This record gives sequence, structure tokens and C-alpha cells, in this order.
Amino acid sequence: MVKAQPRQGQPHKPLADEPSTMDAVRLRRVNRWLAQGLSGELADLYVDSRETPAPEAYRSRSRQDFLNRLTGDIRRPGFAMVIAETDHLVGCAFGFPVGSDGFWWLGFDGALPQSIEQLTASGGVFAITSILVQPHPQDQDVARRLQERLLSDHQASLGATLVDPDDHRTLASLRSWGWLNVGEMWRPAGPTMFRALALPLGERTTAGLDGLAHDAWTRWPG
Repeated sequence: MVKAQPRQGQPHKPLADEPSTMDAVRLRRVNRWLAQGLSGELADLYVDSRETPAPEAYRSRSRQDFLNRLTGDIRRPGFAMVIAETDHLVGCAFGFPVGSDGFWWLGFDGALPQSIEQLTASGGVFAITSILVQPHPQDQDVARRLQERLLSDHQASLGATLVDPDDHRTLASLRSWGWLNVGEMWRPAGPTMFRALALPLGERTTAGLDGLAHDAWTRWPG
């Protein structure tokens, strides 16, 4: 699921005469074969972007869990990834188109909003499963650029993602970028509940979700 935030703590701030490592960030789309080749670096990026320090054994499990999820996503039809790089990898975002059968929404608590159901049936929804950025003062800008590039490349009408409800920092960031809370999702693989978020793209889609936007962030605290 999406992790758009760096770990907590004071990030390194460049000195006045020290060039920012994010100044020359380049975005590049990579295919599934290149993504597989980058899996080790992506896993390192995932561990580095974790919010809280953890014992080495836990970090090792988390790293393997990420690699397992990445492998599963790479196998999905339409998988796409955009990476951010300077002289090394500093961020990535990846996901896949939501099938018109609506299977991705399995576990949604209640009735899926009709406008989202229609966009899903027409093949206009793209799910972002991860946004990872190396901790840095400009990480928020890089994360936003990665998201925009991934969705624009696919000419999606609606972005979709799932976020841990306790991850308030990521939720706040996504909210500031225009994402809307649309409900709760329960995944069949376990008892974990996620918040389902959607990002309308284009005037028609925004208008179609206008009623949803009015109370999108009033049903949950934080």
C-alpha cells in the first residue's frame, strides 16, 4: 500500500554552498523487466523510507514483504513504474490499471460510489500501490511529481490507492494533493482495514465526484 512519507526525524538540510541532491531529479518510466532488475535497490529504498527505526530482524522481514508485494504487482497486466533518480535512485511510484470487473474493490465496506463504479467499468481507474521517496527536504515534491507522471502516462480518469488509517502523515499529504476519502477496504488476505482514496483527474471526473468531495474527510478523525 502507499507509503508516501519518509521516516520521522530531522532530514539533512543542505548548507548554503551545498547543492541539493534533489535539484537535478529526473523521472523515468521503466518496464517490468527493468523493475525486476531494480528490485534490490527498490527494497533498500523501501527500508530507508520507513518512518520509524526498527530492529534488524523486523527490517529484514519488512524488506522481504515489500519484495513479495513488488513481485506480485509486476505480474499484473498493465504494471507500470516511474522512478526518480539523480546519480542514484531517490524515489519510485508504481501500480497497475484496475480491471473493469472491479475485482480490485473487493472488500469495500458498503456500496461503492456509483461514479467510481462507472469509471472502473470503463477502464479509467489506475491503482497506485506504492510511492517511495528517499528522506530529504524536497521529498514531498518528488513524491507528487512521481504520482502525476504515473497517472498522466496512463491517461487515467481516476487514481486509486489504499492507505493504513494510522498513517496520518501520508493521509495528510495525499489530501493536500487532492485525494478524496471514499470508504474503508478490507483485504481478504488478513484482518487489516485500509482507507480507500481516489484522485479525480480532469474536469468531468471532478464534477462527477463533487458530491463525494464535500464530506470526503469528515467521516474519520486525524
